Amino acid sequence: MGSCANWFAALAVGLAWKGQPVFAIRKEFGFSASHVLDHLPADHPCSRMHGHNYTVVLELKAQESGLNEAGFVRDYRDLGEFKAWTDDTLDHRHLNDVIIDLNPSAEQLARWIFTTWREKLPELVAVSVSETPKTWAEFRPRVD
Repeated sequence: MGSCANWFAALAVGLAWKGQPVFAIRKEFGFSASHVLDHLPADHPCSRMHGHNYTVVLELKAQESGLNEAGFVRDYRDLGEFKAWTDDTLDHRHLNDVIIDLNPSAEQLARWIFTTWREKLPELVAVSVSETPKTWAEFRPRVD
């Protein structure tokens, strides 16, 4: 789905939520990977190849009318496909070789994961990425 289509989908979801109770779930995943960040001074430590033990959090939301028969936004077990994809695609990889067209910062990684998974997880509203326990980046499409 293109970025314009993602924006319209997010807008439609956001408008549907106005004034309605919303349920949110989050699930955390981890992987280890290396990367090199471009456009930094040569003496910046992130300009050299280095690695992180990443944490990714998916946030999914639904109105009460959007809950499934069990009363879930989505069964956490359904997110096993995301875990398998993370293990196959990102774990112990060099992110510059995986995310070809982007500088693989935490911000860009969060957006890339969101756009890759939004169609499969229509309840997905945000992706957060942590490179260290004290640093987080989040991608959440703008919804006015």
